[in-house]
Amino acid sequence: MRFGLIAAVALLVASCGSREDAADAPPAATVEAQSSPAPSRLPSTPHTGNGSAERWDLQSSGEGITLALLAAEGSTTIRLFCPSGENRLLVNVPDFRPIGSEERLSFGSGGDAGALVADTRGDAQRGGVSGIGDVPDNLAALVGGRLSASYGAQTSGPHPAPPQDLSRAFVAACSEESAEAAQAGRPAGSTSACLMQGRERLSVTPHRAVGTEPFWAARIEGRCVNYSHPDDQDGTRVWTRYAVGPDGDTWSGTLGGQRFVLRTRVEPGCSDGMSDKRYTLAVELMVHGERRRGCAEPI
Repeated sequence: MRFGLIAAVALLVASCGSREDAADAPPAATVEAQSSPAPSRLPSTPHTGNGSAERWDLQSSGEGITLALLAAEGSTTIRLFCPSGENRLLVNVPDFRPIGSEERLSFGSGGDAGALVADTRGDAQRGGVSGIGDVPDNLAALVGGRLSASYGAQTSGPHPAPPQDLSRAFVAACSEESAEAAQAGRPAGSTSACLMQGRERLSVTPHRAVGTEPFWAARIEGRCVNYSHPDDQDGTRVWTRYAVGPDGDTWSGTLGGQRFVLRTRVEPGCSDGMSDKRYTLAVELMVHGERRRGCAEPI
């Protein structure tokens, strides 16, 4: 199926360029760099903004398909890439600077936004910072308007909207790669960035934790902990680093600039102190400089 789509794209080719540089490749483990054919390109569409011309470029090759916004001098402003045969989307912004504590890169257009997992060390292959995750179900909406990306306090955009023919071809190719990966036995999984830590897909059972004196609650999904209390009943999502230990699991992050650590350990019969309910896990929570205790159970 993928080759049929690439053949259709090739019919629209206006010119052929050199092979896509290594910066557009997925991790080395999934790419045979010396055997990939030269990418084909759809005609770029120029846009003028801030006194300089920008153009969107669509490139397809044996490695995957790329939608990139290029500046007038040819440098890349933002790049979206779906590698062949994988349910993966990579968004790279060369101008972003890596932040040791920031692991989330968001992008989208209009009121639609998606979150990807970013390596705090930056992207050694492409420069800047890249966010990686599953191909989102609403990819068409995310690239359907003026595109923006954010990483911590850094923002890129809003940029001109990709031409519809390019964005539609990109979405179709990414969706086909995702479907092909599922047919090949590679699980599509959830699009939630909470289930990705670096390039690792986490297999963590969702849990609900509660505590008293003072009252608090937490909902755990992958590496994300939604922490709530009487003054914040909707809760605040804390992006953590998940780790498995000999006595239990740990989620470590920051909340309000302070250390946030939640630990669980097996303790059948754990009591929340306010009901007859018994839980399977005991919880210790460090938040706002205080140590709190509670219980947890799988959802």
